[in-house]
Amino acid sequence: MGDSNGPREAVTKSSTAKRRDPYEVLQVPRDATDQQIKTAYRKMALKLHPDKNANNPEAAELFKEVAYSYGILSDPEKRRQYDTAGFEAVDLDGLDMELDLSNLGTVNTMFAALFSKLGVPIKTSISANVLEDALNGTVTIRPLPLGRPVSDKVEKQGAHFFSVTISDSQAEAGVVVRVTSVAQSKFKLLYFEQEENGSLGLALQAFPKEDSVKTGKVTSAGMYFLHFQVYRLDPTVNALAMAKDPDAAFFKKLEGLQPCEMSQLKAGTHIFAVYGDNFFKSASYTIEAICAESFKEAAEKLKEVEAQILAKRNELHEFEVEYREVLARFATVTSRYSQEKQAVDDLIKQREKIQETFSASSLTKKTSNSSSPRANGVDGEEESTSAKDESQPENKDKTSKKKWFNFKVEKNLF
Repeated sequence: MGDSNGPREAVTKSSTAKRRDPYEVLQVPRDATDQQIKTAYRKMALKLHPDKNANNPEAAELFKEVAYSYGILSDPEKRRQYDTAGFEAVDLDGLDMELDLSNLGTVNTMFAALFSKLGVPIKTSISANVLEDALNGTVTIRPLPLGRPVSDKVEKQGAHFFSVTISDSQAEAGVVVRVTSVAQSKFKLLYFEQEENGSLGLALQAFPKEDSVKTGKVTSAGMYFLHFQVYRLDPTVNALAMAKDPDAAFFKKLEGLQPCEMSQLKAGTHIFAVYGDNFFKSASYTIEAICAESFKEAAEKLKEVEAQILAKRNELHEFEVEYREVLARFATVTSRYSQEKQAVDDLIKQREKIQETFSASSLTKKTSNSSSPRANGVDGEEESTSAKDESQPENKDKTSKKKWFNFKVEKNLF
């Protein structure tokens, strides 16, 4: 075991040694606030985005480094782990890379689409053109009144922007924004923060975007601002481990449950966008914003279920340990069961053979065998003599025939 893990551990340590300090990469102090980290990432990501640096491979690598660094510093737990013990303490498996479809190329896009069709969760990034247009305030924003769904079709790697205006009472009651697609299109639901200068900045919080997931016969994504903690289930978390271990598909299923930091909206106007995330074609969708005032019962049920799912995730952590121990014990017991079964079968067969010897026929056979010439110590000489005697008449016939034949020949000679 130690030898098999050695090279892998060496590679991990080697790659870890080459990584730069996330604070250095984002050019922020170690005591930087979440807002400072978010702003620094936003500026550097736009500057180094592959869309703008198609012929600059170094920029692409820097973009990955910036995204990786932000993945650590934007997550409170991973930031705490890094601050305490560096990269070695950070759960690297939880840091996912995203594909930029606008810069992927036709062949690679086809492969990505194929894997997605087979059920492999693939994370995709938002086009830099969309982010830059939003940051520059050059996008068209349509009003989305509460309770009035809007249906449309957005081009791949494009976005439609909507403004939702809510009052104090509506903000207090809670708001839900949902997008569905009966065509099962892939899309993202984005929330943008409106800056003082009128530009839009993607709300780079724990989950700035909601990727569509298949629910029944449609794909859907939603944001729930209901004044209690809401979680989203990210299917890409531990996807590799789940593919390798069938049992992990169950135990790790709730590992992708992550808290959404935004649990409420203030009164005023808020900007949302539907981003086309299909690989080759435009995405059909319907978006609607709902005031939760008329859905109090549903909101309470959702709150209860969210808490139950979170508790179930913690229970599964403990149950997995117990299950693995029992499974290992079961494997040992099963192996012994096969060995013991074979041993019992062999003993029974051995006993049956011994029992068969207790019979008159077996005794007679034994006596007969003991009285045979060989059994009595005769060296076989008599047997050989007898066989010789039995063969004499045949020899006589041969002799007489020979004499008769010789006689005939002699007679003819005269």
